[in-house]
Amino acid sequence: MTDDKSILETLKREILPLLSQRVSLMIERLSINDMSGIEEIRMRADKPLMIFKGGEDFFLGEQGLQKHNIKSFIVERNDIERTLQLMSDFSIYAVEEDLKQGFLTLKGGHRVGIVGRIVLEENRIKTVKNISSLNIRVAREVKGCGISAVKELYCDGVKHTLIVSPPGCGKTTLLRDIIRILSCGCSDINLRGYKVGIVDERSEIAGCYLGIPQKDVGIRTDVIDACPKVQGIFMLLRSMSPEIIAVDEIGSLKDAQAIEEAINSGVKVIATVHGKDMDEVLKRPGIKSLMENEAFERVVILSRKRGPGTIDKIIKF
Repeated sequence: MTDDKSILETLKREILPLLSQRVSLMIERLSINDMSGIEEIRMRADKPLMIFKGGEDFFLGEQGLQKHNIKSFIVERNDIERTLQLMSDFSIYAVEEDLKQGFLTLKGGHRVGIVGRIVLEENRIKTVKNISSLNIRVAREVKGCGISAVKELYCDGVKHTLIVSPPGCGKTTLLRDIIRILSCGCSDINLRGYKVGIVDERSEIAGCYLGIPQKDVGIRTDVIDACPKVQGIFMLLRSMSPEIIAVDEIGSLKDAQAIEEAINSGVKVIATVHGKDMDEVLKRPGIKSLMENEAFERVVILSRKRGPGTIDKIIKF
């Protein structure tokens, strides 16, 4: 399991050195209690620096984290420019393809969301200029969080599974650990290891950096990074003979068609979708099509009732 100590070490080793000196020093001044559990660091030009943890937003003041915007630390545009220089190793051009997608992936698997002025060329995004906001999401690896789900879901074999979760409820963390367990095998329930293929469209599941997963997704797992789900699914089917394919945040009809192709090829599919319940996700054409075609054998509903990753309900079909 990931503990507060390891998160603190991760922040100090992998994230703080890549922030502007002003911002880095402010966060370093926080108490251990304030720094532990940080999920996001949000930098907006000429706005207060904000920290997201425990499902709440905090400002940074002279006494540490505070709920109210009183004498808060203000991020300057120079802070954002300097942070981008450090994150790109002083070569914005080298990360231009990532900028087009609206994010960067750092060593350690941390993801940085980026917004600013979009430059279009023939109705396609050429680059992002005048970057005004950064959202640094601390990658979390909670090994073991998926074991109870695996025992309940797959004690009699792997099933096509859909994980339904509102934002911030730990769906990607849970998916990652389920993948790790299935890839490595689990002797507790006599589960052998499976060949798993991940289509990691936004580099969130495996957190690849220079093509290498920064998070433990198992010994039999192959990752297609920063690739659209539909193309990635077909690439895995053609070239890697997976037994399981895992994808994050599905919803479109094209996603559904690719998933049905994988299922018809004899591959088990584990996918996630944003939503608070089945009524909400069934409003998406792709999910509605998959459920009507009885593509999924198990649906897992998540919430934050007992913290991120709380399994509210498992529906069996």
